[in-house]
Amino acid sequence: MPTDNQRPSIAIVGMGPRGLGALEALATQLGNTDLVFDVDIFDPVKHLGAGPNFCPDESKLCLLNIPTREISVEPPAFPGAQVCQFLDWPSLSGNPDTFPPRAILGEYFEARYRDLDRNAKALCLSQRPERVTDIQNENDGWWIETGRQRFGPYHEVLLTQGQPATKPDEQLGRWTDHVQNNAGELSAAYPGTTLLKTAQNWAGKNIAIRGLGLSTLDVLRILTCGLGGRFEDGRYLRSGSEPAKILPFSLDGHAPVPKPANAKLDTMFDPTKDETKSFDAALMKATTQSRETAIMTVSEALVAPAARILKEMGNPLKEGDVRNWLTMEREAPGSQETQSPTEALRTGIAMADGDLPPSIGFVVGQLWRKWQNALRSGFNSAQISPETAKALVTFDEGLKRYSYGPPVRSAKELIMLIDAEVVDLCAADDPSIRLIEEGWQLVDANREITVSVMIDAVMPSPALDTTADPLIEKLMAKGNISAVCDGLGARAKADGQLIGQNDNTPSGICMLGRLSLGSVIAADSIHDCFGAATKRWADGVIIRVDRTQLQSCDVLDESAL
Repeated sequence: MPTDNQRPSIAIVGMGPRGLGALEALATQLGNTDLVFDVDIFDPVKHLGAGPNFCPDESKLCLLNIPTREISVEPPAFPGAQVCQFLDWPSLSGNPDTFPPRAILGEYFEARYRDLDRNAKALCLSQRPERVTDIQNENDGWWIETGRQRFGPYHEVLLTQGQPATKPDEQLGRWTDHVQNNAGELSAAYPGTTLLKTAQNWAGKNIAIRGLGLSTLDVLRILTCGLGGRFEDGRYLRSGSEPAKILPFSLDGHAPVPKPANAKLDTMFDPTKDETKSFDAALMKATTQSRETAIMTVSEALVAPAARILKEMGNPLKEGDVRNWLTMEREAPGSQETQSPTEALRTGIAMADGDLPPSIGFVVGQLWRKWQNALRSGFNSAQISPETAKALVTFDEGLKRYSYGPPVRSAKELIMLIDAEVVDLCAADDPSIRLIEEGWQLVDANREITVSVMIDAVMPSPALDTTADPLIEKLMAKGNISAVCDGLGARAKADGQLIGQNDNTPSGICMLGRLSLGSVIAADSIHDCFGAATKRWADGVIIRVDRTQLQSCDVLDESAL
């Protein structure tokens, strides 16, 4: 490791919100010590702290999926910190029920990074605007290689790259090959600014969107409002620059259900303290159980609270009804939904506005959303079998159609686009798709529709077995990274230390974030970037560095005798 007369040094690969949260936690914990760390940040981006998902240059049409009132990211707590809490950020509208653009949150995170750089006396930050190609563990510490240079040695390396490049799935791979030899055009949903520029040439064309989630709602705003259209008096008014027809679709045809429209309605779905304690206990028990038993244990903790809320809000279903719904959810998520996509969308809006008593799914989803912090706390700090971890992650992913829902405004705008015949959900539920010279042909039971542009709005899974990131692939080949199980991310301890092949844990290399899904849960939440996981990592770094320095001193003392 680096010699004892050097300051502790660490490298951070990736400086989005996750890296920012980790460094803020480290600066806070170092406030109780005399240590000063040198930190090299490897990321070529302009807006450090924001990352690509919250880039301040991103289109203002790309919105967060939570209202301002729910963005409870505490201001930095390190000595000397000066940035306010997000609720007081000047760029916000002042309405706590507004769902702000992601770019505004990115502005805030970038300001927090600048504050960290200027005022965190325990950290000396340096940006290396290069992409890391390899990480080597040698006798004197960890070394980082880029395309042009070698940096090190470091006591610690932290990987916080977010979503890495992935291999295209079979469908996307076929489409990529198809557009190289035909007239069709294949585009990504993000960055939104790039999509908007490209869409200037799509007036009058039929467009399909692969995906029916939150990203699709961003794409729809870009292809309509971004091209001059507007919503007025409950209607969408065309500009003439937008596509002729937009056809979103997914494997199940389920659009995400909007969240309660305002704080007053939202509080009606609050669990009681005793219900939350019961959920905490059930989750703790579930982490030690087999996959089938664990999911039943967690599901059962939802039954009584959901039945209580249903009754209080005018839907007098019994606990047995909730239990049956949850059984179907465990076995086949979404199979309980029998309405057409458009009918389901209208029903979801009515429930979110309080005009219709909520369904079982709506109530369960809101409870699950409100227990996200408890879920992360209980799951992320536990040692769970791979099979049980995968079952809990799958259950959480299935409920996202309710728990990660959009603002009511976005859902209502989608209805207006349907009414204006700009959006058509006729092929929303897993259509047959033919590759033709002009592009694609979507086929449902009643008709065939030719589209010349396909937009991919599906976020890839953070599974290690599909990664195409050269750095991650090299670390896997060397045994530094191993998967929780097929379809999940990297194995890691509660403090982020990676667990390699054969249960080997090389000291000093850690990972936080989405690529460790399975070791952690609900990793897509912005709150997770500034939560307990970052404090555990910071505490672990300080302990390991102290231990290393003490060992170096012992060696020097012995040689002096």
